[in-house]
Amino acid sequence: MPKAIIPEGLEGFVQEWKMSPGLEHNGFVFLTGVTGADADGNLSSDTIVQIEAVFKKVESVLNTAGLDFSHVVEMTSYHIGLRAHLEDFRRIRAQYVVEPFPAWTAIEVVGFTREGAVVELRCIARRS
Repeated sequence: MPKAIIPEGLEGFVQEWKMSPGLEHNGFVFLTGVTGADADGNLSSDTIVQIEAVFKKVESVLNTAGLDFSHVVEMTSYHIGLRAHLEDFRRIRAQYVVEPFPAWTAIEVVGFTREGAVVELRCIARRS
């Protein structure tokens, strides 16, 4: 039976959007894509701040599930202006991922549901 993973501060995903920040099933945890909005829903105009917030939000879902970035097996990042901030994204990502590094795909998109967001990240993790 699937189990919802809902960190403190992300209850709005469930209440407003009817989706779980993470959903565990058969040893895998599937994380909903997240943008860099803070706990109050504010979104910085600074791309680096947004990218850091994205990784912290993913980390909170993983930690709530009793996992960390060493359990991530796949990540997909979606970007507006990919080439303008890819090096910053790679640098910040490198502070979180560990060997063996997860598979990763970066995709350029036209927009997100959240106006002003420049990046969204979704991950799949697996319990060891």
